[in-house]
Amino acid sequence: MAHIYLVRHGQASFGSANYDQLSALGFEQARLLGQWFATCRQDFQRVLTGGMQRHRQSADTCLGQLPPALLLDADFHTDADFAEFDHHQVLLRHCPEFGDAAAFGRLTARHQQPQRAFEQIFAGAMTRWMDGAHDADYSEPWPAFRARCVAALERASAADAASTIVFTSGGVIAALVQHVLGLQDRQVMEMSWTLANCSVTKLVRRSGRLGLGYLNNYAHLEWLGGADAITYK
Repeated sequence: MAHIYLVRHGQASFGSANYDQLSALGFEQARLLGQWFATCRQDFQRVLTGGMQRHRQSADTCLGQLPPALLLDADFHTDADFAEFDHHQVLLRHCPEFGDAAAFGRLTARHQQPQRAFEQIFAGAMTRWMDGAHDADYSEPWPAFRARCVAALERASAADAASTIVFTSGGVIAALVQHVLGLQDRQVMEMSWTLANCSVTKLVRRSGRLGLGYLNNYAHLEWLGGADAITYK
């Protein structure tokens, strides 16, 4: 029986010039996850990252907490098919103001709850991307994104490793859980909002088929972290 651990990256630098960079808290979340794995004596034979900076930073920080024996002879690889979709483009196609920080700030500031306004805009952007009516507007339509994520999972599953860990993003994890459980697109979007930074989703392969072991586990952050340890961006 083989296990695949899907780790969402630590908190990124939302709102900064470079989102693809862990925040100070993001590094701490990854460190806490590594401590959890070390305490559990969880070993890994294969390590995969999605190729983004935040994936690699999360992997390096997390695995740096493990004693060498838990990574003995582990294979380390980058698979760009575990990279996140272009959320900037998805937002821009739905809300052109997103391309101008000042204009977007004025748009959300008109609402009593600016954070809630952003969530509504993002939900609308995701719906437009996934509904199939605007595929020509995107460099990577939703079906293509989902297909490449599944292809990456199939490669990871086919590898001869009892335990694989993948450092990736929330959209990828949601798409892969959809594939494993046969969920609807609407459920993928709802799930992606609930995936905490540095949470772990475990897939289990039995008799050649992948099933869900657990979803969005962040007990390590509740146990080891402070009051602000659980984030979703």
